[in-house]
Amino acid sequence: MNDTEMSDTVNISHWLKKNSIKHPYKRAIVYPSSRDSYGRVLYSQMTFAQLETESDYLAYGLRDIGIKRGTRAILMVSPGMDFFCTTFALFKIGAVPVVVDPGMGINRMLSCFKQSHPEAFIGIPKAHLLRLIRPQYFKSVKIWITAGTRWFWNGYTLKHLFRAEEKPFPTVSTFRDEMAAILFTTGSTGPAKGVVYTHNNFDAQIRQIQEHFNIGEDEIDLPTFPLFALFDPALGMTAVIPDMDPTKPALANPEKIIEAIEDHGVTNMFASPALLNRVGKYGKENEIILPSLRRVVSAGAPVTPSNIEQFSSMLRPEVEIHTPYGATEAVPVISIGSHEILQETRKLTEQGFGICVGRPICDTQVEIIKISDEHIGQWSNDLLVEANDVGEIVVKAPIVTQHYFQNPRADLFAKINDSDGIAWHRMGDLGWRDGKGRIWFCGRKSQRVITSNGTLFTIPCEAVFNNHKHVFRSALVGVGPKDMQIPIICVEPSIPVKDSEAFIEELFELAESHPLTQDIKHIFIHKSFPVDIRHNSKIFREQLAIWAAKKLGKEEIMLAQDRE
Repeated sequence: MNDTEMSDTVNISHWLKKNSIKHPYKRAIVYPSSRDSYGRVLYSQMTFAQLETESDYLAYGLRDIGIKRGTRAILMVSPGMDFFCTTFALFKIGAVPVVVDPGMGINRMLSCFKQSHPEAFIGIPKAHLLRLIRPQYFKSVKIWITAGTRWFWNGYTLKHLFRAEEKPFPTVSTFRDEMAAILFTTGSTGPAKGVVYTHNNFDAQIRQIQEHFNIGEDEIDLPTFPLFALFDPALGMTAVIPDMDPTKPALANPEKIIEAIEDHGVTNMFASPALLNRVGKYGKENEIILPSLRRVVSAGAPVTPSNIEQFSSMLRPEVEIHTPYGATEAVPVISIGSHEILQETRKLTEQGFGICVGRPICDTQVEIIKISDEHIGQWSNDLLVEANDVGEIVVKAPIVTQHYFQNPRADLFAKINDSDGIAWHRMGDLGWRDGKGRIWFCGRKSQRVITSNGTLFTIPCEAVFNNHKHVFRSALVGVGPKDMQIPIICVEPSIPVKDSEAFIEELFELAESHPLTQDIKHIFIHKSFPVDIRHNSKIFREQLAIWAAKKLGKEEIMLAQDRE
């Protein structure tokens, strides 16, 4: 169907209905419910037909208690049967799930709740305790629903809202530009923002993922990030929920991840770089091969070539690890496979060219504009950088969200209006385009370090130090006034450092050997970097900068700036 043939209405839940008709008895969800006395996993499961029917039953019940089209409902339900049923029931009603990452911390999470002005709250018992402890954040909520056993509070339970009806639920014919969900960013480099997803955004995402990754009808997915699991019923993939804490992927048990892959013949796997590293290290050490996997997708933070190479040891030679690039506001927009990374772009990454994230996916438009911290009201080709110059990455496509929820200031700085009425999204990331049309990621715009001798970008500089065999990861930070910062490299070693002076001396030799890093005169060792909760991979350089400033000291900062 082309754009001219598309209807003005679409509802993301129609993808589930389509697959329930096409594959009624295929497993839609598989969930590890318990283990027997031998330690073997016992799984619960639900077919596509069952998921369609049960989400219909729940939609009837939710509608009966007052949840209607446009109702914003906070959703804090653990990955599993209830999570899928509830989400699709809300879509069918035309209600708006509000999804906030519980790992971002209670205070930030509560702030997100308040921003969304929710009218309903659906959550597990522990989530309901929040409304008793901090009632001021939930003044707008009128409907309370407990997923599980209701304790001493009022409201409904999810279990008792299922209404068995003979007829399918009459799914609301939502408009393409109608709000379907509010998904909050992690706020890793600033305040968390509520991203408004329309039904058209979700519809375009499904089509783009299906086409780019060539998802087959017999696919079985292991989604280690709960939000991505929601794509599976729409894509017709069986979702095998892993036995892990989704908020702590870096601490996942590799044996349980591999167990799920082998138990179900998983063909597709999503893993954050932290999880990829943990499972890959275990698999390589134990010479494990996973022949069922057809592709692995890793995203959420830059994926290092060494991480990719390590995990690839578990795959058949023809299988690739894909590293799509995107953000909560637009994902996926660019992608590249591991073969091209390991055979071609890796050596350039290690030399400080940035991380190659690939070429635009499908009909996504990607441009590089001049670096600016100011808002840009209207699109113009004058914004574009010269060939091979580093600038800010901007994207435009049906999958790209157009605004934030009741946050005009965020819209002002993140969106650029175009003459066709469709906004470009400013990714807040820096990069450049090579002669083959590939985009090279150079770091966050807000984390660039502006010195008196020029601007340094995080990813290219860090690559120089990451070449050291005992460096797990490094982080470039700036200390001092915005336009005259002192560049500092923080290093997290891969093994305990016995002789820190000798280790730092070796790192200085690396710095002096490369033109990108010759001006860096301060290197500090940090035992464990602060990282994001969602993927355990994004480095909180802002926090490291505060730590580095204290370590450097006020007097030394003034002396260093005088020398410059």
